[in-house]
Amino acid sequence: MKMILSYLKPYAPRMLLGLTIKFTGTIMDLLIPWILSYTIDDIVPLRDVRLIFSWGGIMFLCAVFAFITNVIANRMASRVARDATEAIRHDLFVKISYMSCGQVDEYTIPSLQSRLTNDTYHIQRMIGMMQRLGVRAPILLLGGIIVTLALEPVLSLTLVLMLPFITLLIWLISKKGIPLFSETQRSIDRLVRTVRENIAGIRVIKALSKTAYEKERFRDVNQEVVNNETKAGVTMALTNPSMNLLLNLGLTLVIIVGAFRINAGLTKSGEIIAFLTYFTIILNAMLSITRMFEMYSKGTASAERIREVLETPDDLVVGPTDHAANEYHITFENVTFSYHRDKTRKSAAARNSGTRDDGGADERQNTIEDISFALRKGETLGIIGATGSGKSTIIRLLLRLYDPDEGVIRISGTDIRSIPPDELHTKFGVVFQNDILFADTIASNIAFGRDIGMEQIEKAAACAQASEFIEALPLKYEHMLAMKSSNLSGGQKQRLLIARALAADPEILILDDSSSALDYKTDSLLRKALAENFGKTTTIIIAQRISSIMHADRILVLEDGRMLGYGTHEELLENCGVYREIYELQMGGEAVARSR
Repeated sequence: MKMILSYLKPYAPRMLLGLTIKFTGTIMDLLIPWILSYTIDDIVPLRDVRLIFSWGGIMFLCAVFAFITNVIANRMASRVARDATEAIRHDLFVKISYMSCGQVDEYTIPSLQSRLTNDTYHIQRMIGMMQRLGVRAPILLLGGIIVTLALEPVLSLTLVLMLPFITLLIWLISKKGIPLFSETQRSIDRLVRTVRENIAGIRVIKALSKTAYEKERFRDVNQEVVNNETKAGVTMALTNPSMNLLLNLGLTLVIIVGAFRINAGLTKSGEIIAFLTYFTIILNAMLSITRMFEMYSKGTASAERIREVLETPDDLVVGPTDHAANEYHITFENVTFSYHRDKTRKSAAARNSGTRDDGGADERQNTIEDISFALRKGETLGIIGATGSGKSTIIRLLLRLYDPDEGVIRISGTDIRSIPPDELHTKFGVVFQNDILFADTIASNIAFGRDIGMEQIEKAAACAQASEFIEALPLKYEHMLAMKSSNLSGGQKQRLLIARALAADPEILILDDSSSALDYKTDSLLRKALAENFGKTTTIIIAQRISSIMHADRILVLEDGRMLGYGTHEELLENCGVYREIYELQMGGEAVARSR
């Protein structure tokens, strides 16, 4: 709750004004039954119609005033809840955006999505309800009790006797309800993950006729959500019936005792009517408090999940300047890395997000081990190896999406851990293996929010061999892409991604398997255009096709995260059996004959 209070602090004056208005309106609500009692017992016996209408008018004005003030206060409460939640959602989004990839892996994307949407919604409802009912319900409850004590102390004792039982009931149910709502949120995380996987993989599911299997898998996780929500709902549903039972028992006692007192002449009929009205007010106030506690339980569980993310310490902090002058642009010095290096933190995050933790993660081998190479400015490095050999991991480490467990990565002699992220990432133009284009125009996707003119966009598209198909479109660069660029072919998509990477004239260009959908002719033209227009750019190309990297200045061969070879194409053909085998398999009989 401290986290929520910190976000509400800027709105304290507005909240105070709203609560004051709400307080005034609530007092008007409490006056109405008292005026009714006074009118029945003291004004009606006088048989003065003018006085009766006067006091009736006062009751009417109190009711109107209470209505207007409640509407105004509720609108103010809704605005505060909206603005505070907007700030929470913004800070949560920013925090997630600056998390390291390792931290995102630990929380999981579905869990972060759920916290950013579902949990913030619960907090907004809680903040709004606490303002609307947090003043009104307690004042109606306490004020009703005080007024009834003043009206009829004996009858009030029957109500007071019920309060300890009601308080105990609310405490017990709330204590059990909060953990149940937390478990419900974790099951919703799993539901979001399942839906996300199914939507992303819909084509594969249909192609392999696994729709029935996925329906069953969704049914299981959906049933889990239903079961958890049922447990939480049943627990909280005990509140209203139990409250009604206790309060109605008290009301029955009030009527019985009141009847005897009226018969004995100890109580006036107007006081009994007012007392019953106040009793109804108190009943509704108690029910409002129970609803408030239910929403508080949900909001507290959600606030705790959001607090975990907001208070997650920065993983990739900028270290002190570490510069070692050398002649190379990029150097890897004995770099070792594993995605599973921190099992303890991962296990904690897995418990929080409801995901399964791999108990043997800490026993796995390093993803890459003892990687060392150096590139001069303008040189091209090709990386090749089997799937899972660690090719993309090298790129992620160079971009500092993760930090290595051992070793140092330098750019122009400076350890990348001492370079601020904004400065570091502006050095790169990157095409990832599974990159995305946004549902926007082609020009906007290439510019990508950077200060890039149309001339640069067209130049980058021409170099990426994309200008030909762009010019053939009716709107050319203003052509709107569909979500996930589904209205483009695989080759067109890859060429636009390459154009986006080239548009800002990067210092370092990274192409991670970015030509797999290109035909050999387009691939050749792309490499030629890169050599002519970006000769001073240091380039790293990850490829499955040896033809895409055989002309590189240096080639790195990986297998199971280890270097099997490093050198030129000719050197590797002589010294690296794995590289030679790949070459012979891909280039055919002519390559075999030459190699012999």
